[in-house]
Amino acid sequence: MQTGKYNTLKVARRVDFGVYLSDEKGAEVLLPARYVPEDTNIGDELRVFVYNDSEDRPVATTETPYAQVGDFAFLQVTDVNKVGAFLDWGIPQKHLLVPFSEQKIKMRPGGIYPVYVYLDHESGRVVATAKIHKYLGNVPPEYTPGQKVKALVYQHSELGYKAVVDNMFDGLFYENELTRPLEVEEAVEAYVKFVRPDGKIDLSLPGAALDRTQALADEIMRRLGLNGGSLPLGDASSPEEIRRSFDCSKKDFKRALSYLYKRRRIALQPCCINSLAPDA
Repeated sequence: MQTGKYNTLKVARRVDFGVYLSDEKGAEVLLPARYVPEDTNIGDELRVFVYNDSEDRPVATTETPYAQVGDFAFLQVTDVNKVGAFLDWGIPQKHLLVPFSEQKIKMRPGGIYPVYVYLDHESGRVVATAKIHKYLGNVPPEYTPGQKVKALVYQHSELGYKAVVDNMFDGLFYENELTRPLEVEEAVEAYVKFVRPDGKIDLSLPGAALDRTQALADEIMRRLGLNGGSLPLGDASSPEEIRRSFDCSKKDFKRALSYLYKRRRIALQPCCINSLAPDA
């Protein structure tokens, strides 16, 4: 059973004020009666969100929080007191604490801030931090150019718009490459253009077909260089083979091949690609 996350648990027993749900190890949590679906029976499985109530007791709900542990989100401050700021995270019975030590600037009631939700292992409580960069890029990104990702825009800078990529990495949309305006707090699908040596990711918006084609073409040429100038993929390759190798659609793959072929960078056969010498 994971606190601060969704869990699929089994109905273990009924009480007057709800039902107790149990995990595979026998740990139990109360689902109050107002959240118990009609026709619920002992042994049924329910998908619930588990958190600690105001008295630090574990409790389950079928309500949907705006974010769970491991998520980045924009949340609004409902109150500030001597211990920190409290955020509305979609659970009316329990607001989310951001301690003063985890605030970049002093949070004020009504303000909306980008935060990261995590489990404080010392207290066992779900809390949030506005110091989101501590939780970005802690493992090396392993994306290929043209790969599709999810991005949450969190800041506008001189270069463009900074975004959290797949809840793990720091990315950037360059202002002069945007195909449409972006807004802070916007969640978008995006494409990887380039992974920089520092682990940050250059991004492009869907619809920037030429950017995706160029990025994928560059990756194909890089792979050709690593494999002696030949790859066992071509027009006749299946969508599944292409997806496994380049994490892209067959349509995008063929577009990149056409781009390279027209520039005399490759020779095409149904089931393989060969690189051409610059003077070929």
